[in-house]
Amino acid sequence: MRQQRWFRITALALGLFAINAVARLVIRFAFDGEDDAQSIATIVMFLAIGLTLAVLAFVRSQREKPAGWLPDVAFGALGGMALTVLVGPFLSGDGPFANGAGDFFSQVWIYGACAIVGILLGYWTAVVLGRDYRSRALKAFTEARKARPRRVVGR
Repeated sequence: MRQQRWFRITALALGLFAINAVARLVIRFAFDGEDDAQSIATIVMFLAIGLTLAVLAFVRSQREKPAGWLPDVAFGALGGMALTVLVGPFLSGDGPFANGAGDFFSQVWIYGACAIVGILLGYWTAVVLGRDYRSRALKAFTEARKARPRRVVGR
């Protein structure tokens, strides 16, 4: 079951939602009414989501091509965003549109931006370090070419 594609996507979505749920519960029970603390907790939550996606992209990009891991990570992030935006406000005692449509869509845009930046940073870090799938394949090809003796062509 763990090898199936939907399981990885669902696990990522639930993990990202868990980060949001913990942040919302901390804000609700520890910092209720303190706007500065709530803002800091929200920023930390979005940083944790971006960092989680960066680490996941870094690890997955080393083992397989982007065409194999990028859809999984993207759909997992979309699922996490849907849970965060639609279900998360109920943990705070509100509804998804309790603060208006502007707040709803700003949360969607901020979440999307943090997810995209996190995935890009993770992948670009792997590329810069030469640890991504393509760089490793090119390195193996180069080493294999060096190991073979040069073919002499007689004329």
